[in-house]
Amino acid sequence: MVLSIFLCIFVAVKTILLTMKKRLQWLLAALLLGTPSIGYAQKGNLQKGDYGFLYCHMNDHGRAWTAYALSRDGFHYKDLLNGDSIFSDAEHARIEGATRDAYICRKHDGKGYLMVCTDMNVGARKRLGKVETWDNYGIDLLRSDDLIHWKSVTFDYRKGTQIFSDPNAPSVYKDWSTINRVWAPQIVWDEDYVWPNGKKGGYMVYYSMRNRGEDHYDRMYYSYADETFTTLTQPKLLFDWGYATIDADINWVEADQKWHMMIKKEGGKAGLFTATAPKLTGPWSEPVEDDYVNFEGNKACEGVSAFQLPGQKTWVIAYIEYSSNPRNYRLCLADEYMRNFHSPRNIEGVKAPQHGSFMRLTKKEYKRLEKLLK
Repeated sequence: MVLSIFLCIFVAVKTILLTMKKRLQWLLAALLLGTPSIGYAQKGNLQKGDYGFLYCHMNDHGRAWTAYALSRDGFHYKDLLNGDSIFSDAEHARIEGATRDAYICRKHDGKGYLMVCTDMNVGARKRLGKVETWDNYGIDLLRSDDLIHWKSVTFDYRKGTQIFSDPNAPSVYKDWSTINRVWAPQIVWDEDYVWPNGKKGGYMVYYSMRNRGEDHYDRMYYSYADETFTTLTQPKLLFDWGYATIDADINWVEADQKWHMMIKKEGGKAGLFTATAPKLTGPWSEPVEDDYVNFEGNKACEGVSAFQLPGQKTWVIAYIEYSSNPRNYRLCLADEYMRNFHSPRNIEGVKAPQHGSFMRLTKKEYKRLEKLLK
């Protein structure tokens, strides 16, 4: 009898200790990964690192290229490679030889990095035979193990449905040869996406697109890339508000448990606005009509990129105010709901900042990239 009681107590204590061990392991993992709110599964792109920030951006010097800048606090930066390109545009931008609007993030499993760019050279209209200076035809998907060496694939949308992983799916266009804009792609990990074979999880790549032969204005579309980040599904319409929209930036906001999209709308009251949705694919609400960039007056703004500082619930919102000369790359603050925008200031330490994105870094990553300065 005594032995039985002893065994029961032993088993109970062992179970409690194992449970505590698992909870401690989960807590440690959450802290190391920088999970924004203990108790909730992280949604969207993996956030990791509390040592500094990488600003990956289009360099604003004539022909665009992709450049890096580093910061410890998210506001004061220093250019890497003196602002020069971090890779060969000729190698990765196979359509026009220049990359714009760089968006960078971690792979969802933390084992590498992803980038997507607009394949576009605005200074080569005659050489490339483009109808308009701002025409372009595709995007570049890049992947890396170390943030320095990159591999890529290019998607030229003029070639039609054959470039996609589901060429026989319903198409949004009858004639793909008249595509004239595929702009500002970005990436967000969607854990709820289900592939035809039943596998869950995919990278939602969203961008604005216009077909001169079939569209009256730019609209937002999305495709899905698989784990290899070398394929795309056929585009689907994300929403259509009846006027041109470009430069969307989507983030999960823990405070209200919704996806928030900041976007430039060019119809009606122009400016940078916010819309929300319960799922990445929508339905997306109409933009809230109180434009957050009211402190910029009538100056034109675009290229939004939002990020959070480690350990903080509030947001930093970056964008380019491009109607001034010289242009102003701005950083302002927002509350935990990504609302109530305030305290605008210019980014510091970057010679030619333009449309780009921000990623938190670990000390190891920061120091590895910092060596590029030397």
